[in-house]
Order: sequence, then C-alpha cells, then structure tokens
Amino acid sequence: MILTSRSLEFTRNGDKQNSGFFEEYLLKLLEERDRIGVTDLIGEIDALMLTVDPGHSIDYIAELALMTPYEYLVTLESESHWTHILRIDMNSPDLLVREVKDPNTRGIFRSLNEVYPIGARKPNCRYMGEIFRVNNLHDVVQLQSEREFRFFTQNEIRKLELPGNVAISKPSPYTHNIIGYLERPQNQLRVYALGLSTIRADVQSAYDSAKDLQKQLGIDKLVQPIDHLATRVYSQNREVAILEFLSLSSYYYWGSYDIKDQNSSTNVTKSAHMEEESRSPAKVFTANNTPYFVNHLEKLPSPTESFVRNYGPRLHHIAFAVMDGKTNAVSNIDYVVEAIRQHGKEFLLQVIGSEEEGLKQIFSSASEHSSLIIEYVQRFGDFEGFFTRDNVAELTRAAGVEEELIEMQKEADSIRAV
Repeated sequence: MILTSRSLEFTRNGDKQNSGFFEEYLLKLLEERDRIGVTDLIGEIDALMLTVDPGHSIDYIAELALMTPYEYLVTLESESHWTHILRIDMNSPDLLVREVKDPNTRGIFRSLNEVYPIGARKPNCRYMGEIFRVNNLHDVVQLQSEREFRFFTQNEIRKLELPGNVAISKPSPYTHNIIGYLERPQNQLRVYALGLSTIRADVQSAYDSAKDLQKQLGIDKLVQPIDHLATRVYSQNREVAILEFLSLSSYYYWGSYDIKDQNSSTNVTKSAHMEEESRSPAKVFTANNTPYFVNHLEKLPSPTESFVRNYGPRLHHIAFAVMDGKTNAVSNIDYVVEAIRQHGKEFLLQVIGSEEEGLKQIFSSASEHSSLIIEYVQRFGDFEGFFTRDNVAELTRAAGVEEELIEMQKEADSIRAV
C-alpha cells in the first residue's frame, strides 16, 4: 500500500521528551524534504550491506539460510572482495555480504572498528548501511549535496570496491553507517556493479545444506522478511542521528519511548511510502539516557552505552517477523526458536511477551561471523503498535548481560595471559 509522502502527517507515538532543538528541526527538515522533492525521489530500502572478516562469509550465509528467508543468488568478485548477494524477492531488501580477501586490507570502514576494544577484534566485520531505491540519481545527489551531505567520489568508490552504480554517502559521524542511492524503476531487477558474477560451488553447497535443514525443521514458511533494523548510538547523538537519517531517507519519525529501568530510549522511524515493514524495514535507534561517565554517580544500568563504547556506534540487531499462528500447539515464534536452538544456535533469553499482550520477541546470541544479533518478533491478531515497553526493557537488559559476559571473558583471558 502506498502512503502519502507528506512526512509530518503521521501520528506521533511514545512518551520520550525530546529537546526543543529536535522538535524545531524535525519540522524544518521534513518540510524542506517534502518541498524540494527529496521525499518523492527516494523510495524503499533496496539492499543492506555488510562486511565480514576473511573466511567467514560462507558460514554466515549458512547461518542466515537457516535462520532467515534469505536465498543465495550470486557472488560478485572484485580484486579485494567477494560480495555475495542474498535475496528473498523483489518486494524485500537484498542483503550484500562482503568478504575481505586479505586480512591486512585497510580502509575507512576498518578504521571505524579499530578504535573500539571489541570492534577491533574483528577489524573488517561491520554493518555498513542501507541502499535506497531512487527515481533520479542525479537529482537526489545534487539536492542532498546542496543540503551539505557528502558523497564518495567515483574514484573513491572504485578504490573501496563498492557498487559502481550506487551513490554512497560518507559514513555518518553519529552512526558510522553509510546511505546509498540506486536508481532503479520498481519494475526492473536490482543490479550491482561489483565485478565478475559467478555461482560459487562452496557457497552453494553450504547454503543448500542449511536450507534443507530449515525445511526439515518446518520453519521455512514461518520466518518472514526483515521487520526492523536497530542501531545503537551514544546518548548525546540520539537526536542528531535520527534527524540525519530522516534527512537522508524518505522515512518519518514514528516516535520514542523512554525505557527508564534500563536508562535508555527506543526511537522508531518508518518509511513514508511503504506501510509494510517487509517492504522497507523500520529503522530503530537506541541510546542511553545518560552518558557513561555519570553512571558511577547515579548507579544506573548502561547496556546501550556499554555496547557503543566497546563496539562503536553500529547496527546491533536485525529483526525478522514470524508468521502469526501456531505450530504443534505452540506459538510459531516458540516453535522456530526451539527448532533452531536444538541445532546449536544460542539465544540470550527465553521468548518474552505473550499472545494476550499481542507480541512475542527474542534475541539470538551475536553471530560470530557478523557480530549481529537476530531478533524474532511475532505480532498476534490485530496488535496495534510496534512493540511493548516491557518487551523492550527485557531485550535491552538481555543484550547488556551478553555485553557483560564478553567483558568478563576478556578480563579472564587477560589474567590467564599474565
């Protein structure tokens, strides 16, 4: 369903109190975006792009093949990278999994990892950002450049071995993510100018085995496309990160909720064009309410700020919808999680929420290949809203527990090394 592109006509949700600066510039920026035509020129998210360290892409594709609806399509080879294209269908975003061939390869995206203690342990492993479909690439880049956004030059794109037919912004100082624009009529296939195209036998074999297992477990029809993407940022960057993303996209501000018992807030933006998140996932920003250096005074939890300090601002998890209904007398999400758990994938907690509340959710453990968490979310019946406050608080707490375990393990390893 296509909605109006008037970006300020959507209902505001939540209870988070934003600053006067945020409210003033949210109005100004979105009014300008509509007036100059950027909202209409930028469509849905066409693709997500991430990079993994050498030797990790095949296992990660197998992991995704088991846990998500993604299918292996093709591999594009350039001088320094393999880029594996995963696709569900043309109504959902592609996933571009890039693998660096040489562990010594250096570049701007690696440098964004290396200043953070845990991020540096997997220097090439990071989510890069979203590629949006646009109607006129020249006009979008010109208009966004006039709004003072900066883009990689074509020469820089060649050196970084990024898609040559995509205009790509410089990484955000707030999220460290890029935004790409791909000109494509809706009735045409997505094509990425990234090198030689091949079907790699080793990737195909790992993918086929995982998909066969997914079907044997009976979960292949239950897990649906991406519901939302959740980025974690420093507390002081919450508002500017949201405003920047809204300026670069055609998304609108759905609202923010204050999760006081976890000292954080959850902030949601959604596509102004696509009502269904499966067509263009919601983009969520999570941030601490207070900066890390007051925690010793206030004795407040700090799971979000701790994550950002250890990994850097980045995507924390990708959430996939689970079909409403039951399998073998249990909710589909419980069935999916138990099936996957029995085959070695760990989760940070039990499924939380209930059918009576209208929503169930769970976080997986972070992938050893991408560092990303997969969330499953099942909404029941005519559930209204995007999440429940109690669920978000529990998920935030669980993610913080894993962060603490990582730090404990790191400290134990240091002690043993002495």
